[in-house]
Amino acid sequence: MSNLSVLVVCLGNICRSPIGEAVLRHVAKERGIDITVDSAGTSNYHIGEDPDDRSVAICRKFEVPIKHAARQVQEDDFRRFTHVLAADEANLRNLNRVKPRNATAEVRLWGSYHDNEPIGDPYYGGMKDFEKVYHQCVRLSNAFLDDVVGPSTQGVE
Repeated sequence: MSNLSVLVVCLGNICRSPIGEAVLRHVAKERGIDITVDSAGTSNYHIGEDPDDRSVAICRKFEVPIKHAARQVQEDDFRRFTHVLAADEANLRNLNRVKPRNATAEVRLWGSYHDNEPIGDPYYGGMKDFEKVYHQCVRLSNAFLDDVVGPSTQGVE
């Protein structure tokens, strides 16, 4: 698929979606897939903020680069990206509610590519919760890429 572009979405864009963005970009690079990845939140709670320190720490632990300034989903995102992937059902509902009629992006629960499970919000938890999100994002990244591009032949986790 040419021009593959993905927007990963959670509520505040400081925990789940920045981890998802970083992991998807990293996994795609390891698999030799050209992809554009960004992330955003459905709320405006943290616009301009860096990812949560625990999000940064967990990505560093697994040597996955992460750099992002939180932003809110914009109407144009539904045309700029080929795929908009929601972390959970509440964010999927919010995305579908604000999606413009002329949207071209496929809007889905990210977990629908694997096990239909939401990515739980680790914000009020500890590092183990952020690590769980990280590993879930690795699985979801591979499942998404397997579905959209084709199965990996490189043995990525």
